[in-house]
Amino acid sequence: MDTSRDKKIIKSGELTPIDPAGVAEVQAFLPSEVLMAVVVSTFQALADPTRLKILYALTKQTCCVRDLAILVGVSESAVSHQLRLLRDRHLVRQKRAGNVIYYSLDDGHLAVLFREAEHHADHVYQGIPDHPYFLDDTTHSPEK
Repeated sequence: MDTSRDKKIIKSGELTPIDPAGVAEVQAFLPSEVLMAVVVSTFQALADPTRLKILYALTKQTCCVRDLAILVGVSESAVSHQLRLLRDRHLVRQKRAGNVIYYSLDDGHLAVLFREAEHHADHVYQGIPDHPYFLDDTTHSPEK
């Protein structure tokens, strides 16, 4: 069901902020629309289990399509298709060695992102509260 018609775009000046300084601070902190589009594209790519398995495998070592197909449990054709999408999003790169193309992560940021996502998932799964170092004392919340 498409709920996009239920979303209302709030225009600047239509609402008065409760905390104008806080709103201004967050607005200055938000990334540009271009950067936000790249982040969204990255998370969309990570949202597919096959692509995620491929990327996890590549955090451990460089692999060719056939080895990735074995590791992930899908056809070589399916792996090639997913690698093309990941390459287009600058998440993997390729290097030819004779007749074989090997794939690796484009950079080390994905491994860090995976570790953080795993920590988050572990907290959700085990019901562990957030780390106090992450919370800012200046955060305004109804509890304060």
